[in-house]
Amino acid sequence: MRLITNSISNMTKSSNGLLIALMSASLMLTVGCSTPRTKPASVIDRSGTPIETTPPGYYRVKKGDTLARIALDHGQGPRDVAQWNIAANPGFNPNVIEVGDLILIKPPVGTKPVRTAEKKISPEKADTPAAESPKPEVVAEPGIRLSWPAKGKVTAEFSESNKGIDIAGKVGEPVLAASDGKVVYAGNSLRGYGNLVIVKHDNTYLTAYAHNSKLLVKEGDAVRKGQKIAEMGDTDTNSAKLHFELRVNGKPVNPTPYLQ
Repeated sequence: MRLITNSISNMTKSSNGLLIALMSASLMLTVGCSTPRTKPASVIDRSGTPIETTPPGYYRVKKGDTLARIALDHGQGPRDVAQWNIAANPGFNPNVIEVGDLILIKPPVGTKPVRTAEKKISPEKADTPAAESPKPEVVAEPGIRLSWPAKGKVTAEFSESNKGIDIAGKVGEPVLAASDGKVVYAGNSLRGYGNLVIVKHDNTYLTAYAHNSKLLVKEGDAVRKGQKIAEMGDTDTNSAKLHFELRVNGKPVNPTPYLQ
């Protein structure tokens, strides 16, 4: 009898202990769930490099960029852009630019504006009032008057992808400057343009002449409207033609309304 009583007593104690343990665990779980989070979960940015702002007057280099391309797209001469950046940073190397680099694309304060080629004044006319204070030609809209840079049929009109017009012809035919200006590029480092000449007419307008077989001018040359600056070719393209672009503040626009 005493053995049975002791067994019942032990079972009762064991049940009470189990009950207390279960209640304690439940209470801890409840307290844990109700405790407010005092610090938000960490957010990790796995998108790569942080977004950086680009200061006014600068361009941040992207994959595939070249200095010549950056200059053209902002209506500047590659040599000018290189000189501005070297002046601002003597360690700047125009032949080595990396993604993320900041490139100065506006002339620093105090830089003289680009002027078109000036007309030579003969000595006998030098004393005339007109010669002493020449007045700029008043040009009606659309702002600049261009002559046709080559003779031939237009085989491709201006579009978002073409960025200019294509004029068909034969290798060796003359390519003419569409207006007075200064050669700011003559070379073949711009992919897709072949042998290229870029003429800057003022701080707003520049023209580009691509795919030439031969270049007859060099950077820094002053050219006159109608002057032969290259010979038509088929460099970096599949047929003899001139690809002609007009850029206004670096933006390609349809040159046809400007041509006379």
